[in-house]
Amino acid sequence: MLQSSTIQFLKALKKNNNKEWFDKNRKIYEQAKADYLNFVTILLNEIQGFDTSLMELQPKQCIFRLNRDVRFSKNKDPYKTNFGASFSKGAKKIQTAGYYFHLEPGENFVGGGLWMPMAPDLNKVRQEIDYCFKEFSSILKKPNFKTTYGDMDNSMKLVRPPKGFEIDNPALEYLKLKSFVVTRTIKDTELTDKQLVKNVVKDFKTIAPLVHFLNRAIE
Repeated sequence: MLQSSTIQFLKALKKNNNKEWFDKNRKIYEQAKADYLNFVTILLNEIQGFDTSLMELQPKQCIFRLNRDVRFSKNKDPYKTNFGASFSKGAKKIQTAGYYFHLEPGENFVGGGLWMPMAPDLNKVRQEIDYCFKEFSSILKKPNFKTTYGDMDNSMKLVRPPKGFEIDNPALEYLKLKSFVVTRTIKDTELTDKQLVKNVVKDFKTIAPLVHFLNRAIE
């Protein structure tokens, strides 16, 4: 579980996204950061119990910086208003499929997969889905998968079939995808529940076969 003070800090930061306020509340930030790191440490230990490819991963490698890169953005807010953690064998340096936890009051979610892969890896994933569609489909059709996540996120996809694939391909709707991810929304009330870690680990275990499938494709 997470401390309510961590959630309150992120809510306050959203209303006061400026350096002056942040500097005045740096101690509260450090406490929230430590709380989230502790949560991520516990999560990673649990994940390593069923995904041995992450055995070399360290908790601090999983957490994203709070500072935003505003050099090429119209939004000049200096800080993100969320704590994010990605659990993948490439850490944050090499793009591989993995698990993700997003803490942002009102917009929390858990999920995983492969986010916006570069063209070479995107082509590899599409080929793997095409060649092994029966296996891929069986992962998505498992009752616990459908109950938790429904289906793949299709918010970013091509209108037409990707080059090299026919319009009557049975896997076409998945081949059109640009990202291969699934998510489940988490209510704010779940964040301070003692069952949070147990529930998130269960969600991660549910998508482990998908993560392994995607990583096999790009290796």
